[in-house]
Amino acid sequence: MTKHHKARYLQPPENRQGGPATAPRNVKELRDLMLRIARGDAHQSLGPKAQKALSDILDLRGDPALLSITALAEKLSVNPSTLTRLARALGYPGFSAFQQVLLDAAMSAPGDFYTRQAQTALAGEGASGMGGIARLCRENQANIERFIEGCDIGQFQKATHLITSAPRVMVHGIRQFHAFASFLVYGLRMIRSDVHMLDSSNLGIAEGLASMGPSDVLIAASCAPYSAQVAATAHAAAEHEIDIVAVTDRASSPLAAISQAAILVPHETSFLSNSMTTFTLAAECLINGCAAALPEEAKQALSARDDMIKKLNIEI
Repeated sequence: MTKHHKARYLQPPENRQGGPATAPRNVKELRDLMLRIARGDAHQSLGPKAQKALSDILDLRGDPALLSITALAEKLSVNPSTLTRLARALGYPGFSAFQQVLLDAAMSAPGDFYTRQAQTALAGEGASGMGGIARLCRENQANIERFIEGCDIGQFQKATHLITSAPRVMVHGIRQFHAFASFLVYGLRMIRSDVHMLDSSNLGIAEGLASMGPSDVLIAASCAPYSAQVAATAHAAAEHEIDIVAVTDRASSPLAAISQAAILVPHETSFLSNSMTTFTLAAECLINGCAAALPEEAKQALSARDDMIKKLNIEI
């Protein structure tokens, strides 16, 4: 590691008054700091590798590797000295103080009980049978619990405020996230009419962005490995003063770094691709949250929807 790179880790953190910054006291404060660093709003400066290391550490909920700096370094494929420098860059006197925060009760893996139960009860069953079904279901249960425990209500409420107050809302996601975007548009349009897909098969990406202006909102959705197209589109929107609501997985996500509000969603499972279960739940939460923020408008919109469904005999 060069002296320049070491300096990125060792730069002493300061608060906005110029004095030493207070180290995060819990995992929530660590995640908040990570978002501020990614957006360039914090005095701490971490390089891309350090940001990735911190994101990986925050995902190791309840992992035995957290008990030892050597085991953690091996797990992350970094040197132990890197973790010590990272701890100091975050404001801790050393790795031990950082470790105490990581080993807080809130870091114990929610859903581990279900995983252990499934492993015990279903040992020997193949992935094509009930064992595979139960494993995937338990993993998604664990992700939902992680989403609940890790949800930043401030970011969530900011997202709902941006969405409900924007003159125009567009949602962008491709491949698997195209289905997520379509579902979110469907749900939000039950509340307000001016919500659309940003889609190359409709207006086109460039044309859709050109129709948006300052104070409009783009909801951008992607998770690792991040879609280059979605990230580039979000960057272009941000450059034109369009507010970004990111629905993504990590504070180090390229979408979170340019967003005004970020909803972070855990998704690690044994599914052969990125699991969409908790992302779909996050969409439902956003839809309900927006309806709750505008209760009278939502009731009127839903009533008008019901009337039209009856007139057209859509449902039997």
